[in-house]
Amino acid sequence: MVKSKIIAMVPARLGSQRLKQKNLLEIGGIPLFTRALRKLRTMTVFDEIWANSEADLIGQLAAEEGVPFHKRPADLGSNTATSEDFVYEFLKAHPCDYLVQVHSIAPLLTRKEISDFVVTLQDGGYDTLLSGVNEQIQCMMADTPLNFSITGMDATQALVPIQRISWSITGWRAASYIAAHEAKSCATFHGKLGFFNLSRPSGLVVKYEEDYQMVKAMAEAGIGE
Repeated sequence: MVKSKIIAMVPARLGSQRLKQKNLLEIGGIPLFTRALRKLRTMTVFDEIWANSEADLIGQLAAEEGVPFHKRPADLGSNTATSEDFVYEFLKAHPCDYLVQVHSIAPLLTRKEISDFVVTLQDGGYDTLLSGVNEQIQCMMADTPLNFSITGMDATQALVPIQRISWSITGWRAASYIAAHEAKSCATFHGKLGFFNLSRPSGLVVKYEEDYQMVKAMAEAGIGE
Protein backbone atom coordinates (compact mmCIF):
# COMPACT_ATOMS: atom_id res chain seq x y z
CA MET A 1 0.00 0.00 0.00
CA VAL A 2 1.33 3.43 -0.96
CA LYS A 3 1.72 5.71 2.04
CA SER A 4 -0.24 8.95 1.90
CA LYS A 5 1.71 12.19 1.93
CA ILE A 6 0.48 14.42 4.75
CA ILE A 7 1.53 18.05 5.12
CA ALA A 8 1.00 20.16 8.23
CA MET A 9 0.59 23.87 7.52
CA VAL A 10 0.69 26.61 10.15
CA PRO A 11 -0.85 29.82 8.76
CA ALA A 12 -0.07 33.22 10.21
CA ARG A 13 -1.37 36.58 9.05
CA LEU A 14 0.06 39.62 10.84
CA GLY A 15 -2.77 41.95 9.84
CA SER A 16 -5.35 40.70 12.35
CA GLN A 17 -7.80 43.39 13.44
CA ARG A 18 -9.26 42.28 16.76
CA LEU A 19 -5.95 41.44 18.46
CA LYS A 20 -2.87 42.87 16.79
CA GLN A 21 -0.25 40.33 15.68
CA LYS A 22 -1.81 37.63 17.83
CA ASN A 23 0.44 34.95 16.33
CA LEU A 24 3.41 36.71 17.94
CA LEU A 25 1.96 36.91 21.45
CA GLU A 26 4.19 35.04 23.87
CA ILE A 27 3.74 32.30 26.41
CA GLY A 28 6.82 31.64 28.49
CA GLY A 29 8.75 34.04 26.29
CA ILE A 30 7.98 32.06 23.12
CA PRO A 31 5.65 33.36 20.37
CA LEU A 32 2.50 31.32 19.77
CA PHE A 33 3.63 30.74 16.21
CA THR A 34 6.99 29.33 17.30
CA ARG A 35 5.35 27.13 19.94
CA ALA A 36 3.16 25.56 17.24
CA LEU A 37 6.15 24.78 15.02
CA ARG A 38 8.09 23.25 17.89
CA LYS A 39 5.15 21.06 18.84
CA LEU A 40 4.69 19.78 15.30
CA ARG A 41 8.40 19.12 14.82
CA THR A 42 8.32 16.59 17.68
CA MET A 43 5.68 14.52 15.86
CA THR A 44 6.02 11.75 13.31
CA VAL A 45 2.60 11.83 11.62
CA PHE A 46 3.58 14.49 9.08
CA ASP A 47 5.82 14.16 6.04
CA GLU A 48 6.36 17.92 5.85
CA ILE A 49 5.68 20.95 8.03
CA TRP A 50 5.27 24.38 6.44
CA ALA A 51 4.73 27.91 7.66
CA ASN A 52 2.40 30.00 5.48
CA SER A 53 2.28 33.78 5.62
CA GLU A 54 2.62 36.98 3.64
CA ALA A 55 5.05 38.36 6.24
CA ASP A 56 8.82 38.01 6.07
CA LEU A 57 8.96 38.14 9.88
CA ILE A 58 7.02 34.86 10.02
CA GLY A 59 9.48 33.43 7.52
CA GLN A 60 12.35 34.41 9.78
CA LEU A 61 10.74 32.69 12.78
CA ALA A 62 10.16 29.57 10.69
CA ALA A 63 13.78 29.55 9.52
CA GLU A 64 14.95 29.75 13.12
CA GLU A 65 13.02 26.54 13.79
CA GLY A 66 14.21 24.79 10.63
CA VAL A 67 10.73 24.87 9.09
CA PRO A 68 10.29 25.80 5.40
CA PHE A 69 8.37 28.96 4.62
CA HIS A 70 5.70 29.39 1.96
CA LYS A 71 5.29 33.09 1.28
CA ARG A 72 1.80 33.62 0.01
CA PRO A 73 1.08 36.56 -2.33
CA ALA A 74 0.52 39.84 -0.49
CA ASP A 75 -3.12 40.03 -1.58
CA LEU A 76 -3.78 36.72 0.21
CA GLY A 77 -2.66 38.29 3.48
CA SER A 78 -5.20 41.11 3.42
CA ASN A 79 -8.35 41.42 5.52
CA THR A 80 -10.47 40.56 2.50
CA ALA A 81 -8.59 37.37 1.59
CA THR A 82 -10.27 34.12 2.57
CA SER A 83 -8.77 30.89 3.83
CA GLU A 84 -10.26 29.24 0.74
CA ASP A 85 -7.88 31.22 -1.44
CA PHE A 86 -4.66 30.81 0.51
CA VAL A 87 -5.21 27.10 1.16
CA TYR A 88 -5.83 26.54 -2.54
CA GLU A 89 -2.75 28.57 -3.49
CA PHE A 90 -0.66 26.52 -1.06
CA LEU A 91 -1.97 23.17 -2.31
CA LYS A 92 -1.21 24.05 -5.92
CA ALA A 93 2.39 24.69 -4.90
CA HIS A 94 2.84 21.69 -2.59
CA PRO A 95 1.29 18.44 -3.85
CA CYS A 96 0.14 16.06 -1.14
CA ASP A 97 -2.65 13.64 -0.31
CA TYR A 98 -3.84 15.41 2.83
CA LEU A 99 -3.35 18.88 4.24
CA VAL A 100 -3.70 19.48 7.97
CA GLN A 101 -3.97 23.12 9.01
CA VAL A 102 -2.88 23.76 12.61
CA HIS A 103 -3.57 27.19 14.04
CA SER A 104 -0.92 28.59 16.34
CA ILE A 105 -3.63 30.59 18.10
CA ALA A 106 -4.92 27.31 19.56
CA PRO A 107 -1.84 26.72 21.75
CA LEU A 108 -3.46 24.18 24.08
CA LEU A 109 -4.01 21.64 21.30
CA THR A 110 -2.16 18.49 22.41
CA ARG A 111 0.16 16.23 20.46
CA LYS A 112 -2.14 13.27 21.06
CA GLU A 113 -5.13 15.14 19.68
CA ILE A 114 -3.15 16.12 16.60
CA SER A 115 -2.07 12.50 16.02
CA ASP A 116 -5.58 11.16 16.61
CA PHE A 117 -6.98 13.79 14.26
CA VAL A 118 -4.68 12.67 11.44
CA VAL A 119 -5.68 9.03 11.95
CA THR A 120 -9.37 9.95 11.95
CA LEU A 121 -8.99 12.02 8.77
CA GLN A 122 -7.54 9.10 6.87
CA ASP A 123 -9.34 6.13 8.40
CA GLY A 124 -12.70 7.90 8.26
CA GLY A 125 -12.38 8.52 4.54
CA TYR A 126 -13.12 12.20 5.05
CA ASP A 127 -12.68 14.91 2.47
CA THR A 128 -13.07 17.53 5.20
CA LEU A 129 -12.49 17.02 8.93
CA LEU A 130 -13.34 19.93 11.21
CA SER A 131 -12.56 20.20 14.90
CA GLY A 132 -14.16 21.75 17.93
CA VAL A 133 -15.91 21.10 21.20
CA ASN A 134 -19.12 19.26 21.99
CA GLU A 135 -21.34 21.65 23.93
CA GLN A 136 -23.69 19.39 25.88
CA ILE A 137 -25.82 22.12 27.36
CA GLN A 138 -29.03 23.82 26.29
CA CYS A 139 -28.16 25.90 23.20
CA MET A 140 -30.18 28.46 21.24
CA MET A 141 -29.79 30.39 18.00
CA ALA A 142 -31.84 33.47 17.13
CA ASP A 143 -33.90 32.89 20.29
CA THR A 144 -34.83 29.39 19.11
CA PRO A 145 -33.87 26.17 20.94
CA LEU A 146 -31.43 24.00 18.99
CA ASN A 147 -31.07 20.84 21.07
CA PHE A 148 -33.79 21.01 23.69
CA SER A 149 -37.54 21.33 23.99
CA ILE A 150 -39.33 24.06 25.93
CA THR A 151 -42.05 21.56 26.86
CA GLY A 152 -39.89 20.01 29.55
CA MET A 153 -36.56 20.23 31.34
CA ASP A 154 -34.33 17.37 30.18
CA ALA A 155 -31.22 16.38 32.09
CA THR A 156 -28.18 18.08 30.56
CA GLN A 157 -26.36 14.77 30.08
CA ALA A 158 -29.29 13.52 27.95
CA LEU A 159 -29.06 16.35 25.43
CA VAL A 160 -27.64 15.93 21.94
CA PRO A 161 -24.37 17.93 21.95
CA ILE A 162 -23.97 20.96 19.72
CA GLN A 163 -20.73 20.60 17.75
CA ARG A 164 -19.04 23.99 18.08
CA ILE A 165 -16.33 24.39 15.44
CA SER A 166 -13.17 26.05 16.81
CA TRP A 167 -10.80 25.78 13.80
CA SER A 168 -7.96 24.69 16.09
CA ILE A 169 -7.05 22.02 13.54
CA THR A 170 -8.64 21.25 10.17
CA GLY A 171 -7.87 18.62 7.55
CA TRP A 172 -8.71 18.15 3.89
CA ARG A 173 -8.13 15.64 1.13
CA ALA A 174 -5.98 17.72 -1.19
CA ALA A 175 -7.28 16.58 -4.58
CA SER A 176 -10.94 17.03 -3.70
CA TYR A 177 -10.28 20.43 -2.10
CA ILE A 178 -8.63 21.66 -5.29
CA ALA A 179 -11.45 20.24 -7.41
CA ALA A 180 -14.12 21.86 -5.25
CA HIS A 181 -12.39 25.24 -5.31
CA GLU A 182 -11.94 25.16 -9.07
CA ALA A 183 -15.61 24.24 -9.45
CA LYS A 184 -16.44 27.47 -7.55
CA SER A 185 -18.00 25.58 -4.65
CA CYS A 186 -17.07 25.90 -0.98
CA ALA A 187 -13.92 23.80 -0.56
CA THR A 188 -13.72 24.44 3.19
CA PHE A 189 -16.80 22.27 3.77
CA HIS A 190 -16.64 20.01 0.74
CA GLY A 191 -17.26 16.29 0.31
CA LYS A 192 -17.59 13.81 3.16
CA LEU A 193 -17.63 16.01 6.24
CA GLY A 194 -16.64 14.98 9.76
CA PHE A 195 -16.21 16.51 13.20
CA PHE A 196 -13.36 15.73 15.60
CA ASN A 197 -14.13 16.44 19.25
CA LEU A 198 -11.40 18.27 21.17
CA SER A 199 -10.91 18.87 24.86
CA ARG A 200 -12.29 22.19 26.05
CA PRO A 201 -8.80 23.75 26.45
CA SER A 202 -7.82 22.67 22.94
CA GLY A 203 -10.91 24.35 21.57
CA LEU A 204 -9.83 27.73 22.96
CA VAL A 205 -8.64 30.00 20.15
CA VAL A 206 -6.98 33.37 20.74
CA LYS A 207 -9.03 36.11 19.11
CA TYR A 208 -9.30 38.65 21.92
CA GLU A 209 -7.09 39.76 24.80
CA GLU A 210 -9.15 37.80 27.32
CA ASP A 211 -8.63 34.63 25.24
CA TYR A 212 -4.89 35.19 25.35
CA GLN A 213 -4.85 35.70 29.11
CA MET A 214 -6.84 32.47 29.62
CA VAL A 215 -4.68 30.25 27.41
CA LYS A 216 -1.50 31.82 28.80
CA ALA A 217 -2.49 30.97 32.36
CA MET A 218 -3.49 27.44 31.39
CA ALA A 219 -0.33 26.80 29.36
CA GLU A 220 1.84 28.03 32.20
CA ALA A 221 -0.01 25.53 34.41
CA GLY A 222 1.10 22.71 32.08
CA ILE A 223 -2.09 22.25 30.05
CA GLY A 224 -1.70 21.56 26.34
CA GLU A 225 1.43 19.42 26.12
